[in-house]
Amino acid sequence: MGRTRNPRHGTLQFWPRKRARRPYARIRHFPVTKEAKALGFAGYKAGMTHVIVIDNRPNSMTKGEELFLPVTIIECPALKIAGIRFYKQNTNGLFVSGEVWAKTDKELKRKSYIPKKEHTMPESGDYADVRLLAYTQPKLTGVGKKKPEVFELGIGGSVEEKLKYAKEKLGREIKINDVFKEGEQVDIFAVSKGKGFQGPVKRFGISLKQHKTEKGIRGVGNVGSWTGPRSWTVAHAGQMGYHSRMERNKSIIKIIDNPAEINPKGGFLHYGFVKSQYMLIKGSIPGTTKRLIRFVPATRKERHAIVAPSIEYVSLESKQAV
Repeated sequence: MGRTRNPRHGTLQFWPRKRARRPYARIRHFPVTKEAKALGFAGYKAGMTHVIVIDNRPNSMTKGEELFLPVTIIECPALKIAGIRFYKQNTNGLFVSGEVWAKTDKELKRKSYIPKKEHTMPESGDYADVRLLAYTQPKLTGVGKKKPEVFELGIGGSVEEKLKYAKEKLGREIKINDVFKEGEQVDIFAVSKGKGFQGPVKRFGISLKQHKTEKGIRGVGNVGSWTGPRSWTVAHAGQMGYHSRMERNKSIIKIIDNPAEINPKGGFLHYGFVKSQYMLIKGSIPGTTKRLIRFVPATRKERHAIVAPSIEYVSLESKQAV
């Protein structure tokens, strides 16, 4: 009987496989839209559960029938806009040309230094892009901390519309309903669950060698030349997990204001109780519980239109997130 072969796991697209710089991901590019609104939001991963929905896809073979869906619960308290960041353009790309800060509360001072000098708005034409500086409010969640996360949010529309929107939101709050709606597809940015230093068998899925080998059991058979640097394409031991990753086209099943509808008895495992607005996203999401998940409108949307299905049943059994 022939031996079953299993190719190594782990694409070389992600290299180097090193730890992320911070526990929440960075977004390098925001989608381009005509509507002047914030192009992103963030929330804390509470856990997973399952729901029973009615299939509303028009061309589905199970149209009108009940479907079982695993969903991830993300608690999304309102974000506060702390400032406006202006960018200029040169031959090397965009660079920060100035910032305008609002009067901030003490929670933001736990995270970063706030300049005391008040900056004035630049004149029209002196900048190429405008973005928001937002920070979270973990005190409104079940995470159990006060120190917020600070990050950038892109804005849609023309440059003039971006500045007008930014002035309206400076020092105020934005909610998840202001950015996304049910049934919309989003791209997820998160830092995966860290697994520490692991060997090549677990890290890349290489096969175990036979018992009579002289080169060990759980190592690779050939790591390259004896002289010179080792080949980077060979499966070596190293850091596994805690990497910044993106997943495309995650569907928002529901956005709910009442947290009492989702909290199981005793709260979610390793998280606690959901205390503010939350949403259900179809499928699993990278990262462990209490980790900040960032999402933006999908840049490569699926062709068929998606309508949020009606939920018939929500399981309230406490489950650990995967």
